[in-house]
Formats: sequence, C-alpha cells, structure tokens
Amino acid sequence: MGITTFTGPIKAGNVLNTTGTTAGTVKNVGFVAMAQTAPITQAGSLTAYKTSIVIPAYSHILNIQFLVTTGWAATATISIGTSATATELVVGQSLATVGQVSAGPGTDATRTANWSNVGASDVIIYALSAASGAPVGVGDLIVRYIQAENA
Repeated sequence: MGITTFTGPIKAGNVLNTTGTTAGTVKNVGFVAMAQTAPITQAGSLTAYKTSIVIPAYSHILNIQFLVTTGWAATATISIGTSATATELVVGQSLATVGQVSAGPGTDATRTANWSNVGASDVIIYALSAASGAPVGVGDLIVRYIQAENA
C-alpha cells in the first residue's frame, strides 16, 4: 500500500461555501484529524526522553492514548510533555495494567491550554516514567491532533 504525504493542514467537505440555511447548503468543511505513534518503555531513570512524535505549530491535541503491552511496575505512572520536564500535557497517568489507556490534561488550566493550542512552534513530545521494579513497562504512545487548526 502506498503512502501519500501532504505538507499542510488538510480540510475535507463537499460544501465549500454557505449558500443557504439548510443542510446541504451550509458550509461543511472541517479539518482532518492526524495521529502519530511512538514506542515507549518504562525508563530506568528520572530523565524524560524525546519520542519520535513532533506536533506541528498551532495544532490542537484531541487525545493521548497508550496501548500497554506490559504493565508498568511499582512506579506505575507516566507523564507526557513538550520539554524535558514532561509535565505540560499529562501528569501521573497510571499504566499498571495491559490494555488501552486514555489520558487527559486533568483540571489544570495551563495543561488544558497546551492541548487547545501547542503554540507558535513545532513541539517534540517527551515521556517520563521511572522504573522501580520488574517487569519494565512497554507499549505505544498515540497522540491525535488537528494540524495547525489555530494558525
């Protein structure tokens, strides 16, 4: 199967301009949701590591999920961010059990704002989770976003 790459935000819909007030005559064009995935492990230190995920400037994060194939050990949490502190997007999400786990910004206004608009520059996604037991957690990190919605 081939892969097609676009360089800008993608919009889709079949009514480009509003010409009336009923469905079929009102503009229905919207942004296409994007996703990036990176493997993650329960790191052996208290240092955040850069993932391969880079979110474009002015994007709106829709959700962050984890597919856990081996549950995190004793210190069973992970934080996700846009810098080495790894606290700008998700703090202390438990990954103790195998399966799909959804994470959010919680009730923190700053983290919520970071989800709404990542800012004027592309951001690299960092992960931080300390290993303190066995087995070491393993899984995938998935970040879904609307590219440059806020540009």
